[in-house]
Amino acid sequence: MATTAEVNILEAQKRDPGNKNAARRVRAAGKVPAVVYGAGKESAVIEVDPRQVLRILHSESGHNTIFDLAMGGDRVKAMIVDWQFEPIKGRLLHVDLQRIAMDKKLTVTVPIILKGEAEGVKTQGGILEQLLREIEIECLPSDIPKSIEADISHLVFGVDLRVKDLARSDKLKFITDEDRMVAHMTSVKEEVAPTPEAAAEAAAAAPAEPEVIKKGKQEAEGEGEAEAEAKPEKAEKKEKK
Repeated sequence: MATTAEVNILEAQKRDPGNKNAARRVRAAGKVPAVVYGAGKESAVIEVDPRQVLRILHSESGHNTIFDLAMGGDRVKAMIVDWQFEPIKGRLLHVDLQRIAMDKKLTVTVPIILKGEAEGVKTQGGILEQLLREIEIECLPSDIPKSIEADISHLVFGVDLRVKDLARSDKLKFITDEDRMVAHMTSVKEEVAPTPEAAAEAAAAAPAEPEVIKKGKQEAEGEGEAEAEAKPEKAEKKEKK
């Protein structure tokens, strides 16, 4: 995992806006096309070093990391709000950055980390199930936590953990519905094998299989499958006064 010193700056160069061919040329040169916006300024198309972006994304605070965006002689605070990878080779294709005003609150998502061993696991043979892994919060940029930790040692069957049960400070405002369930105890239902009598009755009730007619080679030719390409979801940070 990258250290703070390695992720506190992202160098960028301005580029001329263009079409897909222009973006391909940027990638061929070892850079990644990006756009930066926010803080009351006009958006700008830029190019960045993918290695620096990946160090930020893989750091302890991940995409919530606030860093210095350096362009020429200018430096502004910024965050990564969206990124796209090539689905097959996994190469970074594009990055969206947002300028950050340190005195204005942001809405961000942070991970929920469960701590401890649930009593229901130790004494009741249950299985802990985490239903909510991220929570949306509002706070100043300097107060963004790396995660929200939750103690689950008290969880047993019939007792669950909800957003309203999570510890918070005066610096954080939870946006996620307070009644959303975070974790609870569950059990694995055992499948009961049917008795020989039940199996025989099911077989007798099943309709007879129709005769299979083989298709000729000519009839089977030309058949194919259509493929759909999924578009990655975007994440966005909201600035609030």
